[in-house]
Amino acid sequence: MMESNRIEYKRELNDSLEKVVISFLNSKDGGILYLGIDDKTHQALGLSQFDETQLKVKDRLKNNILPSILGLFDLIHESRDGLDVLKINVASGPEKPYYLKKAGLSEAGCFIRVGNATESMPTRMIEELLKKRLNPSLTKIRSPRQDLRFEQLKIYYQEHKLTLGDQFLSNLELLDEDGKLNYAAYLLSDENGNSVQVAKYAGKDRVELIESKEYGRVCLVKTCKMVLDKLELENRIQTEITGKERIDTPLWEIVPLREAIINAIVHNDYAGELVPKFEIFSDRLEITSAGIVSPGKEQDEFFQGYSKPRNKVLMRVFKDLGIVEFLGSGLPRILQTYPREHFHFSANFLRITFPMSEKSSEKSSEKSSEKSSEKSSEKSSEKSSEKSSEKIAKFLRNHPGATISDLASETGLTTRAVEKNLKTLQSEGKIKRIGPDKGGHWEVSP
Repeated sequence: MMESNRIEYKRELNDSLEKVVISFLNSKDGGILYLGIDDKTHQALGLSQFDETQLKVKDRLKNNILPSILGLFDLIHESRDGLDVLKINVASGPEKPYYLKKAGLSEAGCFIRVGNATESMPTRMIEELLKKRLNPSLTKIRSPRQDLRFEQLKIYYQEHKLTLGDQFLSNLELLDEDGKLNYAAYLLSDENGNSVQVAKYAGKDRVELIESKEYGRVCLVKTCKMVLDKLELENRIQTEITGKERIDTPLWEIVPLREAIINAIVHNDYAGELVPKFEIFSDRLEITSAGIVSPGKEQDEFFQGYSKPRNKVLMRVFKDLGIVEFLGSGLPRILQTYPREHFHFSANFLRITFPMSEKSSEKSSEKSSEKSSEKSSEKSSEKSSEKSSEKIAKFLRNHPGATISDLASETGLTTRAVEKNLKTLQSEGKIKRIGPDKGGHWEVSP
């Protein structure tokens, strides 16, 4: 057999062993490396110390390559023309990219087969393979439950005059390679453990939480619709009526907001069991979803609408149901109003910030100012009330037989206000009435 993308010959054990094996591990179909065969003539030369060579090969493959490749290679003794040849069968690895332990995840450590040669793997390919390993497709992750029902999903399809036939699980790619329900099926089922949080805070930080609700544990389509309804309700319209027209201003632009909500739910990285989060502050809305968008070219492609959908199955279902139109159409709608500076990328998350519209922000400030004024007035009233109570208690200590009229004259309060203060002082245990209303007296606690 000639050398090819799956066949390699070596006269003897040398420093290239790990590189060749790594290239087979990183390929689609694996490969075979022969030691003891001339790579030019393909004639058997044999290994003079076969057993020793076999032990060295096993030790080097076990200790010099990451991730571990135990179980992914076999060492087989073959006899060619009466000579000892070592055949190394290498399977395609499930945890690509594989690399030299001493060189790490770099072009100096990762290798691929190009024709019959072993070459360094480009950095971009390393990043793509690593991303697939860390964030596997939902279709390959098995559902934690296999007793799933899909009545809600069927109803949504019926509403759009579509029918899910008997083969819908395979047609929608809701089964893994072994025919078991996968994680995409789990997310689209009637009952699951997935939920989305919508939180609301009083100020500009996460100190004072006003409201926190979870939407989910149902079909992801239903979850998305509930979140859309909730944020539509929160996106209240501020109305300004002038002499000529009525101006309606939402807190956030309606179309970009809808697209951002759907994108966060459809393209979230559910493989790590992380869910989107929606947070409303006094001056902005933040939408955070799990996922990695690497700096540089990948982020540029993201903003140009060229990024690949993370969850193709979810994308297809949402497209079938008319929730999304076509791939890459949502982001341009967002960018028309909220440009790149509104997006923030971290190691594991993507966040988009929707600041409150200027007019809504002004009105919110006015309301806040009014509330502050009301609170100040209330506090002032409370302090005044406290002083009046103190005056009444002090006067009664020296004049226990004083009447309501006497107290009103002394404090300048109305008789009704005096009665209210007396009741407060009694409930607090600061004064006590001894005897009847007429002829009795007040006893003040020390």
